[in-house]
Amino acid sequence: MFVPASFAVGLLLTILSAVCWGSWANTYKGTKNYRFELFYWDYIVGVTIISVGLALTIGSHGAAGEGFITNLSRADTSNLAYAFVAGFIFNIANLFLVAGIDIAGLAVAFPISIGIALVEGVVLSHILQPKGSPIYLAAGVALAIAAILCDALAYGNLGGSRRAVSRKGVMVSTVSGLLMGAWAPFVTKAMTAGHQLTPYSIAVLFSVGAFVCCFLVNVYFMRHPLVGAPINFSGFWPAGARNHSMGIAGGIVWGIGTTFNLVAASFVGVAISYAIGQSAPMIAALWGVLAWREFAGAGRKSWTFLGLMFAFYLAAVALVALSYHG
Repeated sequence: MFVPASFAVGLLLTILSAVCWGSWANTYKGTKNYRFELFYWDYIVGVTIISVGLALTIGSHGAAGEGFITNLSRADTSNLAYAFVAGFIFNIANLFLVAGIDIAGLAVAFPISIGIALVEGVVLSHILQPKGSPIYLAAGVALAIAAILCDALAYGNLGGSRRAVSRKGVMVSTVSGLLMGAWAPFVTKAMTAGHQLTPYSIAVLFSVGAFVCCFLVNVYFMRHPLVGAPINFSGFWPAGARNHSMGIAGGIVWGIGTTFNLVAASFVGVAISYAIGQSAPMIAALWGVLAWREFAGAGRKSWTFLGLMFAFYLAAVALVALSYHG
């Protein structure tokens, strides 16, 4: 299977994962009159397809490690369960994040959720797999949180119609963050305990866990949404080829990012890979500036906070990278 041959390759893969995690949501912007709950079914199919595809190709050929099928057959049952549970937890967290954005807005939901997830995921993963300097890693995480807060302030100072920050929005975003940070330790266990899973095996089981979760949690949220009116499957098939293809493409982009984040983690450690991967808000902000012109006409405050966000994120990535050698 393909694995990084050097730290530089591993670092590039973590950055690629951040690009994918920060870019997949653009596909939803390309849909028309398509509820996110329905889009999500196409998205999770795309995640599963690319995870299996990568596992059967670059995850099965090469001199390094076990191939995908062999690894699945030999791995400890507990590790199979860890990877499945990680995907199940992630899916719930992602659905709560989307609801939090709908309720409280991107500038509130994203920093709360991703900020909590970043700290929790990195700390717990580092405890289970103490790879890298904790001092550099902690400094990098602190700068990443500062960058997330600057991102929130940049969007918050755009002006226009501002929604009131409700207690419900904060609570939903907090639950999302606690769950989002909880899946990384399960991946760490699956990658380090007993007969370990390869990153490709983890990616497949992760996506299967997320897919199964949809039949329980996404169906529940369709019937009892945290925001908006209830919805059923009647609008799914008539949505059209464009909407469905956009959803699948979004899942493929996210799945590529996740697989390569796990591949990098097998070399640099989950805490480092996860921390750099969570630079995704910086990539999303770049799309907002360059492609969607979200900051057209923005005042000096917004641009100042945006500049600080990029500076803090770049410094955070540098410190997290240095933690590997620290």
